Amino acid sequence: MNLSIVGSGYVGTTVAACFADYGHEVTNVDIDEEVVAAINAAEAPIHEPGLEELVTEHGGDRLRATTDYAATRETDVTFLALPTPTGDDGRIDLEILEAGVRSLGDALASKDDPHLVVVKSTVVPGTTEETVAPILADASGKTLGEDLHVAMNPEFLREGSAVADFRDPDKVVFGTRTEFARERLREVFAPLLDQSDAELVETGIREAEMMKYANNAFLASKVSLVNELGNICKEYDVDAYEVAEAIGLDDRIGERFLRSGVGWGGSCFPKDVSALVAAARDADYEPALLEAAVEVNEKQPDRLLDLLDVHLDPDGKRVAVLGLAFKPGTDDVRNSRAIPVIEGLRERGADVAAYDPVATENMRERFPDVEYASSAEAALDGAQGAVVVTDWDEFAALDSAFDAMANPVVVDGRRVVERRDGITYEGLTW
Repeated sequence: MNLSIVGSGYVGTTVAACFADYGHEVTNVDIDEEVVAAINAAEAPIHEPGLEELVTEHGGDRLRATTDYAATRETDVTFLALPTPTGDDGRIDLEILEAGVRSLGDALASKDDPHLVVVKSTVVPGTTEETVAPILADASGKTLGEDLHVAMNPEFLREGSAVADFRDPDKVVFGTRTEFARERLREVFAPLLDQSDAELVETGIREAEMMKYANNAFLASKVSLVNELGNICKEYDVDAYEVAEAIGLDDRIGERFLRSGVGWGGSCFPKDVSALVAAARDADYEPALLEAAVEVNEKQPDRLLDLLDVHLDPDGKRVAVLGLAFKPGTDDVRNSRAIPVIEGLRERGADVAAYDPVATENMRERFPDVEYASSAEAALDGAQGAVVVTDWDEFAALDSAFDAMANPVVVDGRRVVERRDGITYEGLTW
């Protein structure tokens, strides 16, 4: 089929490249000319494992990009993968999505055949039917349910493993109201469903919208709960990881997302939990458990810095920050736990030496005057202390590099460094 994807961020680019790999003809539409040029030159515009190979193979051929919405008229289905950031009040900001929908509607006005528009952006229940659909109908002049159809297909892609998640999902969700939309989506996803064990969930549009929020809210709460348990374990000199390993054997709990540490970040968990809290309040419901999950998460960077304070007065001292991306495998620093850690260190007067394998340039935009080392070893050289914020594999292999520190105090927020003689080691929750 001929597909168009509006938006070329982490989700849009990954989805487009994977669909092209399944044999579809795919056109990315994006306002960023540099991103468009990169895709057409078969270059991945973002760092994501496995994505570069797909874009190299299909970019400029089965996968193309343009800034012109008119290209959507030549496609059968359009996916909207535009950002829906949250404001200071937690509510999602639909400005970018609405502008994209309006441009899409204008482009589809002169198309004769029926068209399906699928919202892949994360939006609160009711947005697709109450905001997206009316704008599309008004701009295109088409009739909903006849020559214009809308659907919701939430994404469950994790940065750092997005390609693998797309190819081998645990579920694929279709939120629809018409048989036309359901049949089109089945046709689009047929190659994936034929090659995976994914469960196909066919439901209503509002239910599909809510499933993404429920999924991420549950996982974020699970992380905050295990961090709270880990904090208690720390107070009683109990190894939180041994406790987590044991409770993970209970099939009602499961072993995943039980690694206590410095907390969750990125583009999904913080935004989605905040949006769900705001939506609940708008409905006059106080989501106490979700609020508590956010509160625990926000305290974890402070706990890491408090442990450093026990062993070192950072004022005027060189402190290495190892890991800037919010998780390994990505260069995304949005809501990275490294941000409050660096801010806290600077408030304490520390000279920060930061290192990350791929996220340095993105963090440099946030903290341009921080020293960015070319390697972990260079960051540690002469440092009076070090904090581990992201669990990159290479940090687990450092070992002797800590001997080059002026004062080998290591506060490990991800349990990747081996505790040994010669290092003053503190785990965040163990």
